[in-house]
Amino acid sequence: MIRRCRSPLAGLLIALLGLAAPAGAATPLVVEAALDREVVTPLLDAFRTAHPDIVLEFRDRSTLEVDERVVDDGPAPDVVISSAMPWQMARVNEGHARRLDSAEARQWPEWAKWRDEVFGFTFEPIVMAYRLDLSRRMLPPQTHADLHTLLTTEREALAGKVTTYSPLGSGVGYTLFQQDARYTPRFWDLVAGMGRVDAHLENNTRAMLKGISDGRYWLGYNLLGSYAMVWAQEHPEVIVQVPQDYALVLMRMAFVHRDAPHPAAAEAFVDFLLSHAGQRVLAGETPLFSVRPDVIGPYTAARLRDQVGERLYPIPLNASLLAFVDPQRREAFLARWRREFRRDD
Repeated sequence: MIRRCRSPLAGLLIALLGLAAPAGAATPLVVEAALDREVVTPLLDAFRTAHPDIVLEFRDRSTLEVDERVVDDGPAPDVVISSAMPWQMARVNEGHARRLDSAEARQWPEWAKWRDEVFGFTFEPIVMAYRLDLSRRMLPPQTHADLHTLLTTEREALAGKVTTYSPLGSGVGYTLFQQDARYTPRFWDLVAGMGRVDAHLENNTRAMLKGISDGRYWLGYNLLGSYAMVWAQEHPEVIVQVPQDYALVLMRMAFVHRDAPHPAAAEAFVDFLLSHAGQRVLAGETPLFSVRPDVIGPYTAARLRDQVGERLYPIPLNASLLAFVDPQRREAFLARWRREFRRDD
């Protein structure tokens, strides 16, 4: 499919029209996000309270759908949020983001932003999850090595009962497997093990969690911890396990679109994500985990580091992410993933 980027002149005209709204009129704001509304609602409500003059429209989509909205021919969104970090970085690198020159943006930690254009505002561990009754059949895995052992020794029992992300249908899934390949010495053996038990590949964490609650799956690998923790609060049959050998951490990345129709409102929204007030909501009312070191609550990066220690491996927010969306590298990785998933030895 051929994509046509909006012209800079068209973006300028859209921005000028957005700035020309009548005095006192409510300003619309469109946020395209790969972020479950149920999880982020407290943050959205807090923003609406702080900015009653802005009418927020929050559109929850898949990571690949959000990426399409950045470059398609329709009206540009004001703000783009996604957990597919390489795709976000690539769009920013292509010039689709506006630079923020606010106090919040300038003070944001360097390791969680790039060129003051895109900002990682959450700190979410990647987890395993399993049904509570799994422990009556086998010892639940606590490490990646444990998981590989189970896939080998309990192959018949786990046949059709394991689920994980599809690296083909999910940008997050692809990113997580790429990172796993860096940290797990026997990564491809793990992929082969999942293939031999006929693991079900899903495009989002919610589908995996629902399958575990329904009993279709017994064990899930590489789930977003934020979603899994919320789900487990309402579904006691689901147990969430942060891997004890290492745990990947991803960040939701947000940027203001270059052609944002309402740039002032868009910048206010991203500023709120980075502010002490916004991050306090993340830390206290959502499991998205605050990045700011001056925020206290049950869900903070500092508290997660205290619990897991040096075994936390945040996915770096820097130009190295661009290599993951290189077409040749991506196709080579996916070709091997398909081959290993079908391996039978």
